[in-house]
Amino acid sequence: MLYKWEGIVLKVRAYGESNKIVTLLTREAGKVATMARGAKKPSSRLASVTQPFTYGMFMVQHHTGMGTMQQGEHLNSMRHIREDIMATAYASYIMELVERVVEEGKAEPFAFDVLLQALQAIEEGYDPEAITLFVEWKMLPYTGVQPILHACTACGAVDGEFAFSFAQGGFLCHRCYQHDPYIIRLTPTQLKLIRMFYTVPIDQIGKLELKKETKYFIKKIITTIYEEQTGIRFKTKKFIEQLERTPELQLRVNTSNEEMPEDNS
Repeated sequence: MLYKWEGIVLKVRAYGESNKIVTLLTREAGKVATMARGAKKPSSRLASVTQPFTYGMFMVQHHTGMGTMQQGEHLNSMRHIREDIMATAYASYIMELVERVVEEGKAEPFAFDVLLQALQAIEEGYDPEAITLFVEWKMLPYTGVQPILHACTACGAVDGEFAFSFAQGGFLCHRCYQHDPYIIRLTPTQLKLIRMFYTVPIDQIGKLELKKETKYFIKKIITTIYEEQTGIRFKTKKFIEQLERTPELQLRVNTSNEEMPEDNS
């Protein structure tokens, strides 16, 4: 059957001399692998729509197994992401994360919306590091990890001071700190941000500017969860780490941050 799917190009790999195997995340069918015959040829009508980050409408012939891409139409080629190295790095990590944790074969409209909103936000110039935090927290349930962030994991309290507990799988209030000697204490702002990353849709946040120290603190928590509780390692994270160690890029980022209003955490 021939299907018309709204989709995002998650992953591309060469197949033979002229073909590509293109993994799409579609709104209607979830993650699907398709064969794009001749797409490696510059003259192919499929060449431009089978580039990573591309958001479009795709016509796919599909019965069982791998489908065959017949044609595609751009809705957004994500030009800024392609041209800005930091945007490219964080968007690539987001794509790898989604591709790794979403299973093939069933519709995942929530994952699709998270990915699309994240790419559109980065494309519009939002801080890619902050947008990445949204995606990391929101995609956790797809790994089997569902942190308790609305209340204390031990007593259910919603008031008081809170800390994060890896052992308890979420927040602990000050009355229950004894349950974990290795808690990470949180300021009210840090608490609010983690809840926001996990629950608030990306397209509803407005313009969010965070101090680098704030992002680093929350990034350490979510990175530890992925590495120690899910066991997933991401290749694209190494590229981001290399960029963060590049003095010229850090100067550009720091200069940009100095021009932005900061949060109070």
